[in-house]
Amino acid sequence: MTKSQGDVVRVALEVLDEQGAAGVSMRAIAQRLGVRMNSVLWHVKSKSRLDELMADAIVAGVSLDGLPESWRERAAEIMRRYRRALLAHRDGAAVVAGTYASEPATLDTAEALVAALLDGGLPEREAAWTCWSLLYFVLGLTQEEQGDPHSLDVGGRAALTRVLPGLTDASFDERFEFGVGKLLA
Repeated sequence: MTKSQGDVVRVALEVLDEQGAAGVSMRAIAQRLGVRMNSVLWHVKSKSRLDELMADAIVAGVSLDGLPESWRERAAEIMRRYRRALLAHRDGAAVVAGTYASEPATLDTAEALVAALLDGGLPEREAAWTCWSLLYFVLGLTQEEQGDPHSLDVGGRAALTRVLPGLTDASFDERFEFGVGKLLA
């Protein structure tokens, strides 16, 4: 018998890291644990619930210790740590982006980010929207970074042809810093 929900999530993350998001299934987890699928379902109830728990476990990799005092640098550092947590797991960004997890680690990270934005004097609505903008930017960029590289054919479109080197630049660290800097300016 499976010991806990934590065991199921831990094994799900192992499967994720080895096989990617497409390989994570209740059946794969049950086989790895040496139990029946009903035992896995007892702990997580559904695949969507498992995805939420996996997403929160990924976001739990964001350390909120030792953050800078300056609100802007604190918010940027939270996003750097968020990106690292996503990159620590194969398809980590896809798993997190595919859920709407209201779980402890996810809420703690959002709390720290919103608190930094409020400390910077942003009005409540602007702080909320800046939080969403930062999270969506990092999720999207990290999904691209973790995805299969592909070439971009712009089909002779003049403006896109002019900026094509910038669109296909694989320097994700630079693109990350640029985007976060723009959103926090």
